Amino acid sequence: MPRTVAEIDRIVRNLTRTSRRWNPTAVGAVAQDSRDPFQILISCLISLRTKDEVTGEASARLFRLARTPRTMAGLPAATIAKAIYPAGFYRTKAVTIKEVSRAILERHGGKVPDEMDTLLAFKGVGRKTANLVLTIGFGKPGICVDTHVHRISNRLGIVKTKTPEKTEFALRKVLPSRHWIPYNDLLVSFGQNICKPISPLCSTCPVQALCPQVGVGKHR
Repeated sequence: MPRTVAEIDRIVRNLTRTSRRWNPTAVGAVAQDSRDPFQILISCLISLRTKDEVTGEASARLFRLARTPRTMAGLPAATIAKAIYPAGFYRTKAVTIKEVSRAILERHGGKVPDEMDTLLAFKGVGRKTANLVLTIGFGKPGICVDTHVHRISNRLGIVKTKTPEKTEFALRKVLPSRHWIPYNDLLVSFGQNICKPISPLCSTCPVQALCPQVGVGKHR
């Protein structure tokens, strides 16, 4: 049975209250420090297949060297790679970061574009990254869906989908727009701390009474 707006509101409200005990996500921390779309974009590129604590430290090291597309494009790829190590695929990401920075300079006058299709044209940028830049960097409506958001939205019975991309478009139909921007950071923190992929901590879950535990086997 589909979730009502009142149920979704209650879920988000309960998670918001609980999330104050958790550390922000790495990209969320960058956003708290600076709403600069470029820094958010670069942190997102670093974060792919990389743990949050590594992403946060790698982003901080890199931004001490360069904070704008021009200064970033001027760094050797090897310098970028050294700064973001041990992020996953750090050498490949270093080349991507340099290329994206150069593309922003050459095609967009040094400013990160604020349109989905234009962001998706950059090397290494998918819908997850583009949505984070649009929502956190520009305050535009969007829903960023990663593996946490996809898994938890299905567990809670808010959507019934097979892939993150399908989850994004399903959420656009049922999730009240007031929850779109904070939804990713909220569910990522929830997924890292309680609603884990394997053996979630259901006994301490703030929305246990509202959760049908779709697809959950073993839990604690």
